[in-house]
Amino acid sequence: MLAAGSVTKIVVVNHETAEVFLSNEATEKYKTQERFRNIPAAGNGAQFRFTIGSVDLFAEQVAAANAEFSQDVPLDFRNDKNGIGTMLLNFLPWLVLIGFWFFMMRGMSGAMGGGGGLGGGMMGVGRAKAQVFDKEKQTKITFKDVAGLEEAKVEIMEIVDFLKKPDKYKELGGKIPKGALLVGPPGTGKTLLAKAVAGEAEVPFLSISGSDFVEMFVGVGASRVRDLFRQAKEKAPCILFIDEIDAIGRARGRQGGMSSNDERENTLNQLLTEMDGFGTNAGVILLAATNRADILDKALMRPGRFDRQIEIGLPELKEREQIFEVHLKPLKLADGLDREFLARQTPGFSGADIANVCNEAALIAARGGKSAVDKEDFLAAIDRIVGGLERRSLVMSAEERRLTAFHEAGHATVSWFLRHADPLIKVTIIPRGRALGASWYLPDERHNTTREQFMDKISSLLGGRVAEEVFFGTSETGALNDLERATKMAYAMVAYFGMSEKIGNMSYFDSGAADVSFTKPFSEKTAQDIDSETKRLLGLAEEAARRVITDHKEGLTTLAERLLERETVFAEDLEDIFGKNMRKEA
Repeated sequence: MLAAGSVTKIVVVNHETAEVFLSNEATEKYKTQERFRNIPAAGNGAQFRFTIGSVDLFAEQVAAANAEFSQDVPLDFRNDKNGIGTMLLNFLPWLVLIGFWFFMMRGMSGAMGGGGGLGGGMMGVGRAKAQVFDKEKQTKITFKDVAGLEEAKVEIMEIVDFLKKPDKYKELGGKIPKGALLVGPPGTGKTLLAKAVAGEAEVPFLSISGSDFVEMFVGVGASRVRDLFRQAKEKAPCILFIDEIDAIGRARGRQGGMSSNDERENTLNQLLTEMDGFGTNAGVILLAATNRADILDKALMRPGRFDRQIEIGLPELKEREQIFEVHLKPLKLADGLDREFLARQTPGFSGADIANVCNEAALIAARGGKSAVDKEDFLAAIDRIVGGLERRSLVMSAEERRLTAFHEAGHATVSWFLRHADPLIKVTIIPRGRALGASWYLPDERHNTTREQFMDKISSLLGGRVAEEVFFGTSETGALNDLERATKMAYAMVAYFGMSEKIGNMSYFDSGAADVSFTKPFSEKTAQDIDSETKRLLGLAEEAARRVITDHKEGLTTLAERLLERETVFAEDLEDIFGKNMRKEA
């Protein structure tokens, strides 16, 4: 192009691109070619552009070409990186870093309880995220939905009644309790009772979990306690509910660590101050729930903070019947289903267990293609929950199956003839869970246990192992659970309940002991005596079991053979084999 004199000028842009401007004649000439027909016309910009390497080398090449072809084509330079584009390019790394930092801080504040507005970002770390139930957001659960727990409901309803009619109590000089602690095993309805309070009380109800206060950041827990009580005071009169309060209320000095300045302790100290410190919390009633009251700090449990401790225990027979009524409402039931029968079949079950039984029964009935849930479905559900899933596909050898049958027949025979053993319901050699067989009992709902009852129960536990030795001259590992339970029971008789003549009426059980104990409350000599007495009691129980099995070998063999044939036998079969049960005769 330079040799033909077609170039009018060359412009180097940003030290990277060379723009070539052609004369009008040269442009028209190139446009006649198919591949160049779309180039701009002369005067409308550069006709060609290409990338150069070194600017200095390119300038030297243009100067040499001008000299060689006697041309004077000017070489200009232009920079287009000025303005906003340059600024954005210069600040882009900083913008990326700032954006990443903002994203991380926002996510962290969300994880630590920050909300929107002033509560968001890093300013929200110390905010307490409590659920608020008031007139706009009210729960639908009331005391009518809580079956059983009559005594506990009376205590709680009194607090609710005070908030509704305070003059009734103030006229007599009474003061409302500052706090009530719901204590009981898991699944007994502590949180459900608190939900009923939220539904019944005509005052704001704030709910939060104890674990929401626990953070890895120093001071966050105490800050959230302060913020929680600040919110409660603003809404007073109100009820504040802390679920699983043992997460922050554990006794100081029992943290398991060596630091006394523990973040959990700081949170507890702040909670103690807010509940009953120098300031006042008029109109704020604290409800809390835990299933580990034994590990709570004594300062937290004293009157003035928690004035009442309300025991929420396992339901009794009538209470279980009421709980069944609640959970059976949504089910399609067969006619004539006896609620009292179901309640008798579930001793020691909590409300949550009963809800699970009802749900499992419905699933079992649906699996079987039934149009309604009947008695057999509930019994299967109870067996499923107590013993585990049936494993009929488990392959057992004939010898192992026969050994299991005699083992379970040994349990059943001993428990049938011992006066104080638990009443037998059925015996099965169908594998469930880890067990290859099981004997099902229906324990009496007693609150105290005598020495004779302990010994007969241990004898029935050892009956399976004794039957193996009597009939096969061997023993197998399936008795592990029996031996474990029998040993713990015998040890408790000696060391806890004072049922040993050698040890005497002494108990080494410490209900207030720390989680980690480094000392024994007795000497080595006493430890040896406890061991020897435990062995002696186990020996006496084994002798009683062996005596029963030896006296009724023929009946036990008949029972085992029937088990091998039917897989499951009931109390009626044992009555047919052995005659009337001693318990029934009594």
